[in-house]
Amino acid sequence: MGTELLHCDEEISCFRDIKPGAPHHYLVVPTKHVGNCKSLSKEHVPLLKRMVETGKEILQRNNVTDLSDVRFGFHLPPFCSVTHLHLHVLAPVSQMGFMSRLVYRLNSYWFVTADQLIELLDSKGDTK
Repeated sequence: MGTELLHCDEEISCFRDIKPGAPHHYLVVPTKHVGNCKSLSKEHVPLLKRMVETGKEILQRNNVTDLSDVRFGFHLPPFCSVTHLHLHVLAPVSQMGFMSRLVYRLNSYWFVTADQLIELLDSKGDTK
């Protein structure tokens, strides 16, 4: 039984998370291998922005219109279960359970929002 691709192009793919932390939980991944957040540099910012836009498109296709109740983010090493960059797209955040709120917690040392990561890369050049 294969994974249903919700989006697939030459640069990005998107599919449902097998252990959803919210009613809508998607993973957006680059087609080309990218290790994790710590391996990124400023040159990856356009890719990250495209990943976020793809996540938004998938949410809209699935009738999620309140983007203020959505979380886009990445786990930081060593808290990555997969060694391939993947953006978590979760909605609605208000319906996430206790454990999901912990695992995808804002301002934690294990999870960073896409906006925070993009801002960090733009300002510092990398996360190393």
